[in-house]
Amino acid sequence: MTRIVLHGGEVVDGLGAGPRRADVAVEGGLITAVGEIAPVPGDEILDARGRLILPGFVDAHSHVDGAVFRPEVQLALLRQGVTTAIAGQDGVSYAPGDGGWATRYFAAINGAHPTFRGGSVAALLRTYDAGLPLDVGYLVPAGTVRHEVMGMAERPPTDAELAAMRRLVAEGLADGALGLSSGLDYVPGIFADPAELAAMCAPVAEAGGVYVTHMRGGYETNTAAGLAEVAEIGRRSGVRVHVSHFHVAADDGIRLVDALLDEGIDVSYDMYPYTRGCTILAMAVLPPSYSALEVDAAVALLRDPAERARLRRDWFPSVADKPSLGPPWPTMIRIAHAPMTAQAEGRTLAELAAAGVGGAAPDGDVVAATLDLLARNRLEVSAVMAVRDERPVSDLGRLFAHPAHSGGSDGIFIGSAPHPRARGTFARFLGTYVRETGALSWQDAARHLAAGPARRFGLHDRGTVTAGMRADLAVVDPAVATDRATYDDPTALAVGIDDVLVAGVPVLAGGALTGALPGGAARRTSTVSAASPHHHPIERNPHAP
Repeated sequence: MTRIVLHGGEVVDGLGAGPRRADVAVEGGLITAVGEIAPVPGDEILDARGRLILPGFVDAHSHVDGAVFRPEVQLALLRQGVTTAIAGQDGVSYAPGDGGWATRYFAAINGAHPTFRGGSVAALLRTYDAGLPLDVGYLVPAGTVRHEVMGMAERPPTDAELAAMRRLVAEGLADGALGLSSGLDYVPGIFADPAELAAMCAPVAEAGGVYVTHMRGGYETNTAAGLAEVAEIGRRSGVRVHVSHFHVAADDGIRLVDALLDEGIDVSYDMYPYTRGCTILAMAVLPPSYSALEVDAAVALLRDPAERARLRRDWFPSVADKPSLGPPWPTMIRIAHAPMTAQAEGRTLAELAAAGVGGAAPDGDVVAATLDLLARNRLEVSAVMAVRDERPVSDLGRLFAHPAHSGGSDGIFIGSAPHPRARGTFARFLGTYVRETGALSWQDAARHLAAGPARRFGLHDRGTVTAGMRADLAVVDPAVATDRATYDDPTALAVGIDDVLVAGVPVLAGGALTGALPGGAARRTSTVSAASPHHHPIERNPHAP
């Protein structure tokens, strides 16, 4: 078995040390030595001079569930140094169950899986084991579980239904899932109360997993209420809690998170380095009741003149009051994916109304254009959402520096005009928040983007550049690494990370895929003790008063 030696670089180990001059030896999928290593005949040498050797990054929130099988998606992730992506987010994904409902509902978010046609979490994980250049972890999606047991029932579960849901969660965890996810602004998660969610989290706590949540209420000015519910679930179940795609002003976010940590709630969060969001258009602009409808029924309503008049009169005036949007909302929503009206992608709702789309007259009627767009695409539309006040880099940097933060892209790879976060997040952390502003050090980057999320999600075999750990490694040019994707050019690849190893195998060399497929499903490993050097509990922000 050939030994690979990464020679001449500086190591940032993920435990707080570095950058320090050291070589790294890799053999049998593991890091075997870190330090001054004398090459021997037969070694394969990877020249790392002038570059940093970091642990491969763990994307704490990703929507690669079905897209990860596409080479262009694999390349986009590896060019950012991402070697593990956590899927099954927001309470909706393919397993357990037949996969059909989740595929339809999240068609604009996760897309369709190329081979999975239903079954257990174990069956889904086996599809990833079939051959990938990186790893995919999976959270049991609470909404999928609820739909499998209760359909779209808008009521609390019976004792028997709750027991059935808990069994599905426990089975998914036994199959290797990392925890439980919920999406409380999506259906059917919107119908679940804290008592139900805490009961579903009990087997997660018992297994040492983590509860990951898209909080209820849209974040921003509603963050306090969302976090209060998260804390209640944590108290009732004893589960560790993690908030997805945290969107909040820095002062408020730090104060609220520190208060929970002071209380003893084990809370963490992920964020991406952008202020605009991206989601299903129907969730942003239609009443929640539409999400609970079957697609045919929803489309029929959108085409009904009386219903269109009602929405125009009673609903659309409230869209401008959403914290995540605001006036003038038609100019703040840009279509990312609309498969039946491709000409809409990359254009705002205001532009579509002015130009005419889907047969609508080009008369500037935004409500009509929006309803027509949704109907023609059978609700399979996603959009990038601007916000009232785009927070400055300095504000975001304070939240990224908090010990409870992990990097998460919320990356969506569906559509021709996606959010740039899918291809830029981790490189943007390095370029903007490490090199340019110093909000994070290189040591911080290794902790927040690799070691921290690896521990948080129970992947204790990776995340640090230390002997005995899995050899997931990113070789980073510290002077060059940055994102290139923008809102106007969202598919441009990151630069500055040209060599990546997964399980000790080069999967990216010279910035190109090598064709090697050492990756697969990332399953939860045994929990480490507090005495372990890799144990790192969430701490209160050391810079807070």
